[in-house]
Amino acid sequence: MRYRDVAVIGAGPAGLAVGIYLAQYGFNARIFEEKIAGGYAAEIPFLENYPGCNEGISGKDLVDKMIQQCKETGADIHQFEKVIGLSFNGKNHNIKTEKSDYSAEAVIIASGRHPGEPGVAGEKQFHGKGVSHCAVCDGFFFKDKKVVVVGEDRRAAEIAIFLSKLASHVKLVCGKVELCAEKILLGELEEQKVEIFSSMELKEIKGDIKVKNAILADKVTGDIREIDTDGIFFQLEGIPNSQIARESGIEVDKDGYILVDDKGRTNINRVYAIGDITVSPTKLVVTAVAQAATAAFDVLNCF
Repeated sequence: MRYRDVAVIGAGPAGLAVGIYLAQYGFNARIFEEKIAGGYAAEIPFLENYPGCNEGISGKDLVDKMIQQCKETGADIHQFEKVIGLSFNGKNHNIKTEKSDYSAEAVIIASGRHPGEPGVAGEKQFHGKGVSHCAVCDGFFFKDKKVVVVGEDRRAAEIAIFLSKLASHVKLVCGKVELCAEKILLGELEEQKVEIFSSMELKEIKGDIKVKNAILADKVTGDIREIDTDGIFFQLEGIPNSQIARESGIEVDKDGYILVDDKGRTNINRVYAIGDITVSPTKLVVTAVAQAATAAFDVLNCF
């Protein structure tokens, strides 16, 4: 079998998984990651919905196992090497990073998402002084303190549960009528006595040298409520990291998610997209890994 080059952009679960599969199929898989391998998933405190992990596993433990498997299969992870340009001319595709230039017969984009900007008064002022976007990183600093989690889905529920085992009291501010999370998570929120503020939005963060209060507004009545808190953790809808893809001619939807078919193919020949960067409505680790397997198998059959 001829050894062929495939470039993978992003080393979250999707990128790591596709790297594993490609290496097993005999491809020379290079995975480019602008930060540390693991991505958004490494910040998940506890995964309860990953098949086979019936006792749960932390996001970091899972991606660490995937990184190790990449090494064992021969997939090459380039950490701290950001891709800054893509061009698709002729037989090989060109990948430009901050360090070098590469070519590959196929490109798989698995660049995921980054946290959305809350745009709340006081957020920038108190960032690192009570405001955080990473509970796994900063949760320990709020042991036995009062905290607020802001979010609307399962990720916010996971973070609230994680913090409930450290903080003295956790409030979850949800802009929807109901939190969009699985039954098991809703049950654990109740068990951990997490107080949920439905149909509420955070309007302002107040304090002195650190966070002291959160100003909430009822989205139905407009009533304002002020609550005491020592910390605020944002878990908002992510924004797709698709700028490079868009600039290279890859088609995206109105929100910036890459359009793909059921095999992960984009509008560009031999260019794929998998994981949270795609239009797939299900943003789960297991979904990302499944998309990785599908794309890798298609690459195998098309070369």
